Amino acid sequence: MRVAVSGATGMIGGALVRALAERGDEVTALSRNAERARETLGVSAETWADPEAERPPLDALRGRDGVVHLLGEVIAQRWSDETRREIRDSRVLSTRNLVAALAELPAEERPRVLVSGSGAGWYGHRGDERLDESTAEPGDDFLAQLTVDWESEAGAAEELGVRVVRNRTGVVLSNSGGALEKMLPFFKVGIGGPVAGGRQYVPWVHVDDVVGATMFALDNEAVSGPVNVTAPEPVTNKELSRTLGRVLRRPAFAPVPALAVKVLYGDMAQIVTTGQRAVPGRLTELGYEFRRPDLEPALRDATGR
Repeated sequence: MRVAVSGATGMIGGALVRALAERGDEVTALSRNAERARETLGVSAETWADPEAERPPLDALRGRDGVVHLLGEVIAQRWSDETRREIRDSRVLSTRNLVAALAELPAEERPRVLVSGSGAGWYGHRGDERLDESTAEPGDDFLAQLTVDWESEAGAAEELGVRVVRNRTGVVLSNSGGALEKMLPFFKVGIGGPVAGGRQYVPWVHVDDVVGATMFALDNEAVSGPVNVTAPEPVTNKELSRTLGRVLRRPAFAPVPALAVKVLYGDMAQIVTTGQRAVPGRLTELGYEFRRPDLEPALRDATGR
């Protein structure tokens, strides 16, 4: 395939670009710094200097079979009013500009599929309710409403005849950033443990399956609409903590009060103190074979243990 990837130098984007190139696909990275992207990834790259304010270059999209849109300001940081705006605009406005660029292309030169990033946060806080893509109503918190608007902008491409897939990705386990990067320092010194009681569910997924599910979506015309990109079975925060402690051979029983997390991360703490029991209904139904379906082997790979 010929695939354009935005956010190509990020944790997921970099892994996806490498996997696509390894199977022989022709990849074009869309990046604020095309030269750095070419050097880092070893693929062709085009400059998209200001995704929130301008459309991507048409030549980066023209004649491609698919586009994967992964741009977004990092969520795991303290949320000031300015940060909230950046988190939102980097997703919503960049997606709007991408779809506007697709609309400029003649139909015969337009990509057939858009796989757009989204998040399991769409579901909001629902306790231990099992959540698949048939869940009708989104949550009402900041992340949920952000994700609703993000998906809406991507969905506008359907009016152009483009198949749109919205990857509602969970908590990604990777050796190059993401959730583990925040957790490991505490666990390595033996002060990790369940957060806020540990009963909240974590919709975890290994980065290999984020890449695998994205490639599955590119390749299969049956995949469209929202897709939960999460492992087959989410776990509670307590189970995740104990398993990570076992993998690292460190104690993982020290309870972390919700207030302590709130002091450390501010409003962003809701990501840790609440969660979603999201399950991959569509991927399972369509026959996707998970590469790392079990938590402990996934953590061992992501931590090198």
